[in-house]
Amino acid sequence: MSPIQVHTFPPLLEGRLIKRYKRFMADIELASGDIVTAHCPNTGPMTGVCHVNGRVMVSQSDNPKRKLAYTWELAEVNDNGPVWAGVNTALPNRVIQTALNERIFDQLGAYDTVKREVPYGTKSRIDFLLTTDDRPIYIEVKNSTWAQGQLCLFPDTVTTRGQKHLRELTALLPESRAVMLYFINRGDCDQFAPGDSADPDYGQLLRDAIAAGVEVLPCRFDISPTGIDYIGLAELVL
Repeated sequence: MSPIQVHTFPPLLEGRLIKRYKRFMADIELASGDIVTAHCPNTGPMTGVCHVNGRVMVSQSDNPKRKLAYTWELAEVNDNGPVWAGVNTALPNRVIQTALNERIFDQLGAYDTVKREVPYGTKSRIDFLLTTDDRPIYIEVKNSTWAQGQLCLFPDTVTTRGQKHLRELTALLPESRAVMLYFINRGDCDQFAPGDSADPDYGQLLRDAIAAGVEVLPCRFDISPTGIDYIGLAELVL
């Protein structure tokens, strides 16, 4: 399919990663030679993405109330040749919101409205709820940047929260459609699989959920310093 632009970045600044620490902070040397401390909006281990001395891109805010003016947005990865991977985990849901509003996922069919953060399950909130003339569509979004060759994997660590979401999605069937959408936040992976070596329980729960009727959309996105393009679905490898 032809790429569909779903997000435009503000002007980004290039730099090199010095270190990431306290999970939410990263020291970065900009191309200008200045060393800045940037917010790292990614709470996970960032397996295969966080490389000391690796190329990175940061955005800069002019909001005087912010403690840190810079945000780490992209990191260069080299599993299959140099490409950019998204670091800002607050961004995928915003991108998916745009994609849903523009109806770019044919697999979902027709729907009327898009709602966010709707309560469901046990003290959970679904990322997106689509209303239709028939069954509602519940969509949970997970960001993934961990790769082995051209195979993207999720999760890269044990995720009890992710396991809970799979159970709750499965419980919605058959009265509703339940969709697990994986946001492949790098453009060099054309296959997707559960990260069994990191969390075998999640992998088994995903396979059980699929067998029960949960739908999986492993969505590929090409990342560049100017924006994000949707480039279609990856092959699901189970």
